[in-house]
Amino acid sequence: MIKILGLSAGTPNGSNDCMCKEALMGAKECGAEVEFINVTQLNIKHCTGCKACVVGLFNGRGNACVIKDDLQWVIDKMLEADGIVWAAPIFEKCAPGIFHTIMDRFGPRLDRGNLMIASKIAEEKGGVAIDPRYLQEKVVTFMGIGGSDWATRIQCDFATNALTPKWTVIDNQCFPWSLSIIMNDEAVAKAHQMGVDVANAAKKIEDGTFVPGHGIYNEDYKGPAGVCPHCHSNNFYLQEDGTAVCCLCGIEGEMKNVDGKYVFEFDHEKWIPHAHDSIPGKFIHGDDIQRNEAENRGIMQSDEAKARKARYRDFIQSSKPNC
Repeated sequence: MIKILGLSAGTPNGSNDCMCKEALMGAKECGAEVEFINVTQLNIKHCTGCKACVVGLFNGRGNACVIKDDLQWVIDKMLEADGIVWAAPIFEKCAPGIFHTIMDRFGPRLDRGNLMIASKIAEEKGGVAIDPRYLQEKVVTFMGIGGSDWATRIQCDFATNALTPKWTVIDNQCFPWSLSIIMNDEAVAKAHQMGVDVANAAKKIEDGTFVPGHGIYNEDYKGPAGVCPHCHSNNFYLQEDGTAVCCLCGIEGEMKNVDGKYVFEFDHEKWIPHAHDSIPGKFIHGDDIQRNEAENRGIMQSDEAKARKARYRDFIQSSKPNC
């Protein structure tokens, strides 16, 4: 039996919980076992940027995080599931802080490319083997629920979370003007169908017929098309030379207006192997990280670097509350 995990980042028993549970009802109708977690009720601390996880990965010591809280518990729940449904409120056009904190803590330790590299390193060095669950295919669907139309970043935020472990996005929906969304029969029906769709995709993983990927490579994708034909993002960084970079997959190309419709065109042969959601692209990124970490260690161990750090440390310390 497949398992679908529902994650809500909203007020307990609020709209996000309800819409997530509606999707789980759809998944359950398809024969899935379901579980629900409201992540706001967990103790999840911010990433400190200590880099212990990435150093451990590339030295054959595994990918453990040094922070002890509830995050590993919820990650284990994700790893046990075949598919995930996220429901999150829209804060300042984006996903809420708790979602970003979880995404930050995914970091390099859950990146599929890093884990594949680390598995080889651990095998060669006789180090700590990577839990094979981290490398398993998984499907995920997202719904962002907002009180107005300030929602232009939410879907890119969502897909960025899936990009790290290379989980395949099945749907990525934004529901603006949705303070009373549970009374909107069309929206509720959509949430229900999203649960059905993610469960059906998870079944394909179970029977071996699922083809992972994003965009043009993912026949199971049910979300909005977006402008980027590779990852479906609508968010682009426009450069001074007129080129555009997809904020999600990192592909570089040109934005053109064709018959009144914006089209993102790029050299597929050149850029698909560099895409941030592709395994070749992740290997490139992993190599960059290893090279930069090695260079950084050499530079920061110098007497000059230590003196500069001491200068800033001694100049002023962080203020703290009296209590």
